[in-house]
Amino acid sequence: MFFKILALIMAALFGLVSSEDLGFTYNGFNRANLSLDGIAQLTSKGLLQLTNTSRLQKGHAFYPTPINFKNLPNGSNFSFSTTFVFAIVPSVLPGHGMAFVIAPVGGLVDTLPSPFLGLFNDNTTGEATNHIFAVEFDTLQNREFNDIDGNHVGIDINGLKSVESKPAGYYGTNSVELNNMTLASGQPMQAWVDYNGVAKQINVTLAPMNMAKPNVPLLSISYDLSPILNKTMFIGFSGSTGSVVSTQYVLGWSFRMNGIAQGLDLARLPKLPRVGPKKQSKLLLIALPLISAVVVVIAFSVLIYYVGRKRKFAELLEDWELEYGPHRFKYKDLYFATKGFANKELLGFGGFGRVYRGVLPNSVTEIAVKKVSHESKQGLREFVAEIVSIGRLRHRNLVPLLGYCRRKGELLLVYECMPNGSLDKFLYDKPRRALNWNQRFRVIKGVASALVYLHEEWEQVVIHRDVKASNVLLDSELNAKLGDFGLARLYDHGSDPLTTHVVGTVGYLAPEQTRTGKATTWSDVYGFGAFLLEVACGRRPIDPRVSDEDIVLVDYVFSCWSRGDILEAIDQNLGNDYVKEEVELVLKLGLVCSQTQPTARPSMRQVLLYLEDAMPLPELSLMQTSNTSLTLAGFDHFPMSYSSSADQPLSCPSSITNSILSRGR
Repeated sequence: MFFKILALIMAALFGLVSSEDLGFTYNGFNRANLSLDGIAQLTSKGLLQLTNTSRLQKGHAFYPTPINFKNLPNGSNFSFSTTFVFAIVPSVLPGHGMAFVIAPVGGLVDTLPSPFLGLFNDNTTGEATNHIFAVEFDTLQNREFNDIDGNHVGIDINGLKSVESKPAGYYGTNSVELNNMTLASGQPMQAWVDYNGVAKQINVTLAPMNMAKPNVPLLSISYDLSPILNKTMFIGFSGSTGSVVSTQYVLGWSFRMNGIAQGLDLARLPKLPRVGPKKQSKLLLIALPLISAVVVVIAFSVLIYYVGRKRKFAELLEDWELEYGPHRFKYKDLYFATKGFANKELLGFGGFGRVYRGVLPNSVTEIAVKKVSHESKQGLREFVAEIVSIGRLRHRNLVPLLGYCRRKGELLLVYECMPNGSLDKFLYDKPRRALNWNQRFRVIKGVASALVYLHEEWEQVVIHRDVKASNVLLDSELNAKLGDFGLARLYDHGSDPLTTHVVGTVGYLAPEQTRTGKATTWSDVYGFGAFLLEVACGRRPIDPRVSDEDIVLVDYVFSCWSRGDILEAIDQNLGNDYVKEEVELVLKLGLVCSQTQPTARPSMRQVLLYLEDAMPLPELSLMQTSNTSLTLAGFDHFPMSYSSSADQPLSCPSSITNSILSRGR
């Protein structure tokens, strides 16, 4: 019995001694005796090449003899340490990676290449009977194995679902910040795998090839490998390819049982094969035609860009327009001012086109640009002359028309922008902000002053023909600016305006316009009368939402006056905050201006005197009001609407429309 126990003790000591003595170092593999299978090979340069560019293949390289990892089958594992230099060279995109492996057999016959790295197959991965320990250097992310990304290092026990993994990298001198590394970079890098059999600690460290081993490992876990590793095991490397391939190389390898692996002599390691053409002549042969082709493409692109830019900013400019120099804008300036007529700069839709906000280049002037179609060239010269004439109008209560631009089938009209938009949005449909009476009365007097200027004070008579709340713009201080001269007519003082098509907005049109088609200063006064009632009552001149007898605003106000309570018609949004005498004056003046006979209406000069209390208002009982239905026959359809809401409320003036282009002269 004593001799049996002594024999067992001697065998254990002999096994321990043999394990401690085991160690090897390969600074290149020129004279290495390794067990290879699959597509693994030793190259003539001394490289261990696990795979090549063949798809769906695997390669193994193992130390040829088994190694004792413990004294007894159920005992504890010895400590071991290994270091190696490897490189993963992708063909185009990174394929699969490689692994350092400890396995019970030297040839992993029944394993698959993709996606198992040549270590397992569908039936064996994750099985406790595998007895395989591996450290994977993986360059593809496989969701089925819970990979964290496509560039990681992991510790695998019996399967490819790593018990611990981290993105590839190394810790620097501060031991805090992780420096990233790309496994499939094609560059050699060094790895260390250490197991402490006493502390049951696994450490995996990674670093660039020419760098000393970092003090802090990339992976460090407490794990007892004793149940995993058998008494004798094989050590080596495994690699594989899939539908996308990478070539995996090992340049040098050192291993030590129960000790620290000897460091590799990096200067003696073989070089990786060069990738790409060797000779400069081949490079030039490929590069010169490529460079020539690139130069031709760039030159052609520049030409296309130049021609396209010329077309993009092409304008129509005829000799007769040269005299209008200051009023002619360049299309390019308007394009950049409106950021290419971007939708986010769109203010709204006017009667005949879109209106955009813009800021002129090299200026802080905010403008509104309206794009109007002018496909018809009939009367275009006279029309542009009239635009330029209107552009010379200067009055504090007129929206300044700054000029125009012609391009292809478009006419672009440029106005100064009014920040508070049109008056109608302060009157109708439960406005977010209602004007008080003082503000409304100031607006009324401002529009009246503008019409006096147009009718009497400028070098020609200007008939606006479309005075209404939606064409009155408000500046930052809520001062009135009469705009939209799209229907305006000009003629000399002392002459009669010519007959033309009936244009305007129903509710503001004088009765005589429906019969004769002739617009005069009296018809503007009629429209101003409707405007007076509109502002004071907060109602459109024709409102189909009310009862039939009150649908026409002037008739409704007249009936209130007839009943002796004209203030019944006042806008309820005003509450009690108004001057009774001023409201009565505005309502009565609206009726006075709405008389059927044109000559019975006051001039705009008289209207302004009434508003400024410089002349008493005539007795309303002596006047004839237009208490009759309107006749619509003969109206031009396109410029008319049944309410002023038909014109989109804009933050800037809806400007000259192309109705003038087709009107008779």
